[in-house]
Amino acid sequence: MELLQLHYFRTVAKLEHMTRAAQELHIAQPALSKTISRLEADVGVPLFDREGRQIRLNSFGKAFLHKVETALNALEEGRREVADMAGIEHGSVGLAMSTLNRLTDPLSAFLAVYPNVNFRITQASMEEMARLLEAGEVDFCFTAMPIDRPDINAADVLHEEVFLAVPPGHRLADRGSVALSEVADEPFIGYKEGFIFQKMNDVFCREAGISPNFVCRVDEPAAIASLVRTGLGVAFAGGCNMGASSTPLTLLHIERPVCRRTFQLAWHEKRYLSRAARHFRDFVVDYFAGRQKQAEMHKPEAAAK
Repeated sequence: MELLQLHYFRTVAKLEHMTRAAQELHIAQPALSKTISRLEADVGVPLFDREGRQIRLNSFGKAFLHKVETALNALEEGRREVADMAGIEHGSVGLAMSTLNRLTDPLSAFLAVYPNVNFRITQASMEEMARLLEAGEVDFCFTAMPIDRPDINAADVLHEEVFLAVPPGHRLADRGSVALSEVADEPFIGYKEGFIFQKMNDVFCREAGISPNFVCRVDEPAAIASLVRTGLGVAFAGGCNMGASSTPLTLLHIERPVCRRTFQLAWHEKRYLSRAARHFRDFVVDYFAGRQKQAEMHKPEAAAK
């Protein structure tokens, strides 16, 4: 039984499709099929049920996959521990997040100090984030919603106010604030259903007792800004994201209900974290704490203007 066979088996088991697995592994499909057949011969039982071109992981395969993932994760942790012995500059950090923009500044600042740390970044849904943490495939998840799973810890790193974005010249554009119930009949631009921010925005709407009339749904904050700018509708906008945008928008404070998001950096407490990963976690916490202090220092000045 070879290590390469186990890597190939895990990929085939995940996809349950020999051709797609071969494409992901960048090998020929016949070679992959032979490798899996040899592994099954070594194990002594078939690991997949085959019906024509369809393959399905059977009960033997599911039991074997659990052990294979444990073994491969242990080997990966061992590799990282050895890398730690060479110092933080040779470490790696795995990240999963639903949106990349809020973490780009601290990531850039960290790489300016530790340019040789290797990052592996994955864009993922909430469900995928939990799985990636539990499988040890990433070190951290950056999320605006808690991951409620055993052994997963998190640190609050970023608090942002959620505003109502309206286009220039909108009837409410000269208002400093608004109650969400006042825009019940406005056309809304939102995220696609199931998107993490849309789930949170839906809660705000329920608290306000409104059912938004969505005229467009997207999956990127930049698209929302562009569409609001055209006058297509209004939208929720996170202050930390939209405030730095070059797109001219009017952001109105929402008086009722309170609309805020808290972003967390989550990790699995039973998975090994490299020195690079631990340094990155502390760096991100300190970075946002420092930015929050700066914002608070400027509040009196802003209020006096």
